[in-house]
Amino acid sequence: IWGVFPMRVAHGHHWLPVVAVGGVTAGLIFADPHIAPYFRSHAKNIDKVNDVYDPMISTGEIVALPASLLAFGYARHDEYQVSTGLLSALAYGDSVVPVLALKAITRRERPSDVPVGGSFTGTFFNGGKSPLKGSSFPSAHATAAFSVATVVAYRYRNHKWVPPLVYAMATAIGLSRISTQAHFASDVFLGSAIGYSVARFETVRPQ
Repeated sequence: IWGVFPMRVAHGHHWLPVVAVGGVTAGLIFADPHIAPYFRSHAKNIDKVNDVYDPMISTGEIVALPASLLAFGYARHDEYQVSTGLLSALAYGDSVVPVLALKAITRRERPSDVPVGGSFTGTFFNGGKSPLKGSSFPSAHATAAFSVATVVAYRYRNHKWVPPLVYAMATAIGLSRISTQAHFASDVFLGSAIGYSVARFETVRPQ
């Protein structure tokens, strides 16, 4: 997985995406302390929307796509649909590996963990954060959503409505992690980039 991005992309002389992802992530990290207070102060205004993207509900929405592909594929004896569901699940699992590694290293505090009136700076290496629970950087939900969406979008790229629909779903889930104060904007952006990269350059590229 590590050989996929950025090393494989860099080896192919495609440095621009690597630099762009790194630059945007760094810029968002700098902007995070200015973005997070907005969502805290406006939480009540988007509370009903956020209810739709509860962490467990979001996970269910992500899992539902490959699960549905598998179920309908087996029911219809559609091998392509079944393999798409399996590849989506594979991308989901593979993308978790670098995310958990980064979470364990950075141990970033979540926006929701910052006390009211507290500062949103100095959230990295805040200690005591487990990669399985609590550590914020990057967003595992965004990673999972974009890894699944990328596989489906690529495999059904000849269907004009599929890529926009699945990427819109992944984007909505990613943005919900910011509005619910579960993640900073940089967490979501990098998570989305990892999910896309693992799926696009490792899971579906060999196909």
